[in-house]
Amino acid sequence: MKCKLLALLLLTVSITFGQTDAKLTSQLQEAIKGFNGQVGIYVQNLKTGKTAAINADTLFPTASMIKVSIQCGLMDKIEKGEIQYNQKMAYNDSILYKGEDILGSFKNGDTIEISKVALLMITMSDNTASLWLQKLVGTDYINNWLATNGFKVMRDNSHATGRDSMHAKYGWGVTTPYEMCRLFTMINEGTAVSPAASERMVRNMGRIFWDNYALSQIPPYVHTISKQGALNQSKSETVLVNAPHGDYVFSIITNHNQDQRWVQDNEADMLIRKVSALLWHYYEPKSDWKPADGMDKFMKDE
Repeated sequence: MKCKLLALLLLTVSITFGQTDAKLTSQLQEAIKGFNGQVGIYVQNLKTGKTAAINADTLFPTASMIKVSIQCGLMDKIEKGEIQYNQKMAYNDSILYKGEDILGSFKNGDTIEISKVALLMITMSDNTASLWLQKLVGTDYINNWLATNGFKVMRDNSHATGRDSMHAKYGWGVTTPYEMCRLFTMINEGTAVSPAASERMVRNMGRIFWDNYALSQIPPYVHTISKQGALNQSKSETVLVNAPHGDYVFSIITNHNQDQRWVQDNEADMLIRKVSALLWHYYEPKSDWKPADGMDKFMKDE
């Protein structure tokens, strides 16, 4: 009787902390073989708890994926009543991030609601919008939220106290594939800030414009939340998929990429699509869905 109880206890602990999916891990290792750069991957089947990990605890640049953390800091202040989601702000062109961002086309003094700035930050990955909200919330406040919620390494390095060396090495933000997936899982489960704040974030993160990478390999009728990141030397994406046979979450981050071209067939972008397709068909083996013929011409967002 004692042996049975012990076995049951060990099984419960194993499921709680996640069992390694050896078959999937092997397939992922095969998929990244020959990649000219560093790759980190974390995958979890949220129904079974099984995981697959490759360099999942290694530090990587977040690039624009750090904007999900900024969003959490913003929602935390809204939840506390310090900021209103629909309050209007006056744009100051001193925060302009030069590029092709929508908000960057605003004139000095133009007004816009925080809700729309937040949507631009996540949906379009608008850098000017992101810097504006980061300044409004405060980088140290964002990092404190992360630390308080158990994130050991994920941090916003931009204008953050004592993080100059990390900013020089990793840029705007730093994370691991595992911690990116943990944050997405919290949002999906309604435990990031509050159930209401999490629901608002899910709605924003389900409206991504940049759907020509991992999302392009998932049927458009399947709900996802995601965020992408891109630098010359690093490409990344984190996605949580509400799949028919159970939710799964994955993060793939590359660094030190030899192929630094900003084109559709960039080696890292191709790898992200490859891994996303592998995971979809692994978890939904009876699905015969694939991108429609001729979709390439509709996936050129830049």
